[in-house]
Amino acid sequence: MVSVAASPAVQPEPSTAPRRVTILGATGSIGTSTLSVIADRPEAFAVEAVTAFGNAERLARVAKEARARVAVIADRSAYDALASALAGSGIEAAAGAAAVEEAASRPVDVVVAGIVGSAGLAPTMAAIRAGSKVALANKECLVCAGDLFMGEARKGGVKILPLDSEHNAVFQALSGHSIDEVDRIILTGSGGPFRDWTKEAMAAANPDQALKHPTWSMGPKISIDSATLMNKGLEVIEAHHLFGVPEEQLDVVVHPQSIIHGMVAYKDGSVIAQMSAPDMRMPIAHCLSWPQRSPIGGPRLDLTRIGRFTFERPDLDRFPALRIARAALGAGSWATNILNAANEVAVAAYLAGNIGFLEIARLVEETIERAAAQGLSHAPGSIKDALALDREGRRIATSLLTRRETA
Repeated sequence: MVSVAASPAVQPEPSTAPRRVTILGATGSIGTSTLSVIADRPEAFAVEAVTAFGNAERLARVAKEARARVAVIADRSAYDALASALAGSGIEAAAGAAAVEEAASRPVDVVVAGIVGSAGLAPTMAAIRAGSKVALANKECLVCAGDLFMGEARKGGVKILPLDSEHNAVFQALSGHSIDEVDRIILTGSGGPFRDWTKEAMAAANPDQALKHPTWSMGPKISIDSATLMNKGLEVIEAHHLFGVPEEQLDVVVHPQSIIHGMVAYKDGSVIAQMSAPDMRMPIAHCLSWPQRSPIGGPRLDLTRIGRFTFERPDLDRFPALRIARAALGAGSWATNILNAANEVAVAAYLAGNIGFLEIARLVEETIERAAAQGLSHAPGSIKDALALDREGRRIATSLLTRRETA
């Protein structure tokens, strides 16, 4: 059974009332793109709440431009700056983690879960428990506690709409079909900036080189994940939870043109692919308007200009992070949680110049092994447990990193 929302065969007539939207992580990449989609169609959407971590000035500007009802800053020390910036606007200001969860719990049509990292777990769960549809961009929810989140969504009958381009593509390709008809789900990736590099060259790669993604403009963390192919590994874990298929039915192919974002191979031999120009506003617009489709500005696909599509198998020797992520999925949710925590520590260390590029995957794998040896191989039973396991993963990774630096 498909765990995400399935597109109905007959779609209801669209409502004329604006859809109310809350944006968690409104000042980040996903939040900014979401606000761009909403700004293009102000008659179709109304913003209830926007949240951010600590940039009060930017959040206030975003809240005013979006005409939000409330703006929430997670950093309590930034409350005065936010309230001052919003004075006279009629927009309510609030601060703190509990206020972010309250904003996520407000009754709306769609909550865009765009908070990066483990900080997004509790607010996203609050949105699910409130019964809102959730357009999910936060990988950590499923990587750290996928069984918990999808179980809560099923219990409450909540629709989880995949917002990442690859999972959104698969969601679209599954439209009108049962997961029982599926042979394989295929996620694509550009291969990152080091697709053609040797291991020797990659070992000497500096952060500036690793951050030069050939297709997408993203933040530093996800850009490095794309360079190591850890991003594809995390997406395999996400797809397992979103679509309810085992790891062996999930494939990854390198597709440098980044036009086909995902495919579904059916048992009758047919393969349905979703294609579009690489623009995050498209999957965002799809989630905001689902189950209808709404017009959106932006680039249109011209296949004659592209000319050809190419596909390659990922090289697991040069990019072991994908292999490590798949192994973690097989081990269970404790391992995927530790994987994510260790990867964040390793990526930060690489960006700071403390380890080499190839050491990112090595540190992650060693952290998972140490966690198992320390008796941490138990599935988290709550968000609190998931966050505690995340902290342990970071502690172990940091300890291993310190030993490397002092060796």
